[in-house]
Amino acid sequence: MRIALGVAYDGANFCGWQSQPSACGVQDALEFAIASITQHDVRVHAAGRTDTGVHALCQVVHFDTDSMRPISAWVRGVNAHLPATVRVEWAHVVDDTFHARFSAYERSYQYLLYNAPVAPALMATKAGWFHLPLNGEAMSEAANYLLGEHDFSAFRASECQAKTAIRCMTKAEVKMTSKYFVFEFTANAFLQHQVRNMIGALVYIGKGAHPPEYMKELLQKRDRTLSPPTFSPHGLYLTGVGYDAKWDLPISQLTSQLGPQSGIHVII
Repeated sequence: MRIALGVAYDGANFCGWQSQPSACGVQDALEFAIASITQHDVRVHAAGRTDTGVHALCQVVHFDTDSMRPISAWVRGVNAHLPATVRVEWAHVVDDTFHARFSAYERSYQYLLYNAPVAPALMATKAGWFHLPLNGEAMSEAANYLLGEHDFSAFRASECQAKTAIRCMTKAEVKMTSKYFVFEFTANAFLQHQVRNMIGALVYIGKGAHPPEYMKELLQKRDRTLSPPTFSPHGLYLTGVGYDAKWDLPISQLTSQLGPQSGIHVII
């Protein structure tokens, strides 16, 4: 039997999603909790790997088991064995051809950036921070250059193992509320550190170091060494994963947004 789960987690105290020998990954915690219910080892597959310090409002995973349990056991039972910063929000039995990663046709990320002279104390691990005033209109104009299909080599990590840097971006928006900027991105897939590297470039544009056209130049040059530094992981959230309706997943819960409805209040 194959089970799909919707998982949310605070990544501040984890070394990323992927399992590690030291068992510091979110995957390690989740596999241990599920095995406590199945009474056998499980391997969990996720829609996407998140880096150290990155959060998820909507991660989708699947695992296989021969253990027959009520659907509630995969939620309440698993949560009873998880740390407080990781929660299974829903469970759904799926066909064995479903794959959390390969069946997904898009992913959505949001980046929460606090823009004020002093860093936020209560949001220290929940938001990125930049001390100089940022021009939201310039960043929004620059983000438009990211839309469509491009070679995103300028924004991939040197250790990225993706076979190609070509991705199709369907959403790239910049919104401001009070002292926060919220950057929203949706694409068929993302490269390692891609969003954090794009945020770094947008911040450079926002502070006036470059015009909005700088984003277009970076895309065309396809050279990571020419791009600004990678931005902090603390403000990055995996907020949605897109699947075909045939899988009958709880779609209403698959996409979240930064704001009061998610428990993350950005208006101060």
